[in-house]
Amino acid sequence: MTGLSALVVPILLSSVIVFVASSIIHMLLPWHHSDYPKLANEDGVRDALRPLAIPPGDYMVPRPSSTEDMRSPEFAEKMKQGPVLIFTVRPNGPFSMRRNLILWFLYCVVVGIFAAYIAGRALPPGAPYPRVFQLVGAAAFVGYALALWQMSIWYHRAWSTTIKSSVDGLIYALLTAGTFGWLWPK
Repeated sequence: MTGLSALVVPILLSSVIVFVASSIIHMLLPWHHSDYPKLANEDGVRDALRPLAIPPGDYMVPRPSSTEDMRSPEFAEKMKQGPVLIFTVRPNGPFSMRRNLILWFLYCVVVGIFAAYIAGRALPPGAPYPRVFQLVGAAAFVGYALALWQMSIWYHRAWSTTIKSSVDGLIYALLTAGTFGWLWPK
């Protein structure tokens, strides 16, 4: 068993490496540019929605009020007529990346902590690189990728977006695993 305190450096360094890699993937590569296509009549949609003053939050349209309502002919007709939407409304105004980047880095640290915890419980100091890589990589992949799949399963997010994000998660997991394998205590 390896204590979590002995793994602070690989946790933090892998978080920095993943943060930089994700910045490269999302800002310099065209990999995710098609994830959210532009609406054909974006201005018309914005003009139609603006007077409604929908507060920030997550919404489903049509939204049944109960299980019984979901089974009603009226709800079935609403689903048939469409549109059927699941959407997020963000606050109006300029968009600052600072908060998102800070939260993303903290998320990377949390994934690193869980990967360290799992590998640290299973492996002693001096464990061989391939074994560290295997356990940390599997744990980090779970943290970076698997929870994304439920968005495609339940909310119909495009599978292409989920698969691309899962590939990103695999890259982040491999970088995390390599960092831990390199810096695993002797």
